[in-house]
Amino acid sequence: MAEVSALAFKWTGDCLLLLDQRKLPHEEVWVSCKTAEEVAKAISDMVTRGAPLIGITAAFGMVLAAQQAKRKGAECDVQGAEGGEAILLKLERAAQILTSARPTAVNLSWAVRRMMEVARKNSHLPPDEFVARFEEEAISIYREDCEANRRIGEYGAELLPQNCRILTHCNTGALAVSDLGTALGVIKIAYRQGKVQFVWVDETRPFLQGSRLTAWELLKEGIPFKIIVDGAAPWLMRKGLVDAVIVGADRIARNGDVANKIGTYMLAVAAKRHGIPFYVAAPTSTLDLSLPSGDHIPIEERDENEVLGWHGVKVAPENAHALNPAFDVTPAELVTAIVTERGVAFPPYDESLERLCEVRGAECEV
Repeated sequence: MAEVSALAFKWTGDCLLLLDQRKLPHEEVWVSCKTAEEVAKAISDMVTRGAPLIGITAAFGMVLAAQQAKRKGAECDVQGAEGGEAILLKLERAAQILTSARPTAVNLSWAVRRMMEVARKNSHLPPDEFVARFEEEAISIYREDCEANRRIGEYGAELLPQNCRILTHCNTGALAVSDLGTALGVIKIAYRQGKVQFVWVDETRPFLQGSRLTAWELLKEGIPFKIIVDGAAPWLMRKGLVDAVIVGADRIARNGDVANKIGTYMLAVAAKRHGIPFYVAAPTSTLDLSLPSGDHIPIEERDENEVLGWHGVKVAPENAHALNPAFDVTPAELVTAIVTERGVAFPPYDESLERLCEVRGAECEV
């Protein structure tokens, strides 16, 4: 059994520890998961979040399911091919549970599907070898994301001018991925290169990923920033205080439409109005070329109580109701460029994104 340690999770070999991001920045609490069901609940409940990270988390959830199936097989003395089929059946069930935890981020289903492909190819192996090979694949997904973070950061930094004032939305740093970050990774690398002067951080209602998580990461990096309410962003653009907007993504359709945290669309509209470049940073595992446009992306709607109050404190009047879409879709014509670990895509995206997926056999949803 191998061990992996990142900012937002730890893999001990038979347990997945997740940093409870609902508690940040004031408490650092770790949640222990020993079954795929517990991992799925942690994803659904927002203990862990960020499209790339929930993909990685789900991969290790699949490993936990395989370990559990192996133990049950040993208890029942199931051997050989019959044992492999029994494990596969358990993994199919775990895959369904994990994939349904959050529907919008394609990285989740991408990682689970990749793990199932490995399971089917290796079901003939003895249980111990099968589980070891399965664990290796989850660790490979993690390591590939680490490398993707670095490359995204480098490609994205090249797009930014000197003394850049950047506006970002939600959290796209090490708390959302394996290592550096996507959009926030671009900011970190550009800052180290002396390009970033200042960062505006949208608070990102209703879960406050910007004011709680992005601010926490920027403080650790020593990058100057200020938190703003989401509605202030267009006004800052009009005042000439923003040079670029950079955000992450949860799913990108073939035509370049981008699903991301709710509030992204209005930023893109405002940026277009004021002639400010609007960049999206995401790994190729976020591309879903099977969908012709963002009209086909499922948008998660979460509990209305996330809008009506905060941490159990009621803000809205009694008997008030709320609509709580977790994501919106930004049309491709508002996106200046999409930065991936395989390079930068420019319009027309139906051509440039497909080319990126052909580079070194990048694994995109098709």
